[in-house]
Amino acid sequence: MTSSTNTGWSRRNFLTTTAASTMSVTLLNRARGETSSTEKSTDPMAPLSLKLRINGREHRLTLDGRTTLLDALREHAGLTGTKKGCDHGQCGACTVLVDNRRVLSCLSFASMVEGRDITTIEGLARTDGTLHPMQQAFIDNDAFQCGYCTPGQIMSAIACVKEGHAENDAQIREYMSGNLCRCAAYPNIVDAIKQAKPQMKEA
Repeated sequence: MTSSTNTGWSRRNFLTTTAASTMSVTLLNRARGETSSTEKSTDPMAPLSLKLRINGREHRLTLDGRTTLLDALREHAGLTGTKKGCDHGQCGACTVLVDNRRVLSCLSFASMVEGRDITTIEGLARTDGTLHPMQQAFIDNDAFQCGYCTPGQIMSAIACVKEGHAENDAQIREYMSGNLCRCAAYPNIVDAIKQAKPQMKEA
C-alpha cells in the first residue's frame, strides 16, 4: 500500500496550499483597494441610504447608522416641528406616530422605521390648511403656553384617542403621563382631548 508520504501529498500540504491561496486573494483585493462584502456590511462608519416615508412623502436620506429618527427628521428632512427635549425618552416632546402608534423618536434609530408610515406634527393639517381636530382643540382650550412640548402632546393625544384610552379624565391623564408640560397646562390638555375625540371619530 502506497502511503501519502510517498506520493508527495499530505493533509498538511493541502491545508498549507489552501491557506496560501486564500491569503493571496485577500492581499490582491486589498492591493486593488477592494473589500469583501462582509467587510462592507460590518463597517459601523459606513453611511446608510434610507427611504423614509414621512407624512405621505418619500425622503431619500444618507445617514450615519447611529442617527436617531429625531435627528433624521430635524437635521436631514428639515421637519423641525418635532422637538428635542430631554433626548433621553423622558419628556415626550419628540413623540411622532409610526404606523399610527406613538414613538419616542429620540430613542429610535432612523434605520428602524424604513418602509413604515411616519407622521409628524407637520403632516396633520389638510392640504387646504384645515387643522386636525386635535390641533384645533388645543387652540380652543388654550392647551399650551410656551408651546415647546405641544407637538409631542398633540401627537400623543391623537394616539391616546385612537388607542381607546380617552374614556374619562383619569384615563386620559394616565395615558398622557409620558408627555411633560413645564407650563402645567394639563387640565386644558385633558379638555382639548375630550373636545377632539368625537370630532376625530366623525372624520
